[in-house]
Amino acid sequence: MQMSFPVAVQKCLSNYVTFTGRAQRSEYWWFILFVVIVSVLSGMLDGILGLTFDEDGNGPIQSLVGLAILLPTISVSVRRLHDLDRSGWWWWIQLIPLIGFIIFLVFACTRGTEGPNRFGPDPLRPNSGGSGGPRFDPADFDDALTPSRVPNVPKD
Repeated sequence: MQMSFPVAVQKCLSNYVTFTGRAQRSEYWWFILFVVIVSVLSGMLDGILGLTFDEDGNGPIQSLVGLAILLPTISVSVRRLHDLDRSGWWWWIQLIPLIGFIIFLVFACTRGTEGPNRFGPDPLRPNSGGSGGPRFDPADFDDALTPSRVPNVPKD
């Protein structure tokens, strides 16, 4: 079962610094799409408002957004590696110019291991057993984009 865009974004942001468990390909790539869209929009907003630090167009809004999404991006990348039964330390391979990025891109595009592995159950088959990592149930996020259920309190 593939994850939808809003569910993937909600799950990644709610697991802000969760480095345990596994992330399926659709979760990872939907979140990367979200990161790209938010980065472009924040850069455009900096440009429209004339808030740039340098000639490259970097500004305070884009910098703050980048800082805010840095940890969730790293954590979903580590969980994606866990889905391949690889240690999260493989994330550092991206520091090798060009070759490291290509290797990580191949990892991100590769299908995860079927069934449970040492990092937890298969995210595509949540009832497959195994241990470790949070279990994902799409029903937990069905109401993610609905209004709050907090009752209205009359004002004095």
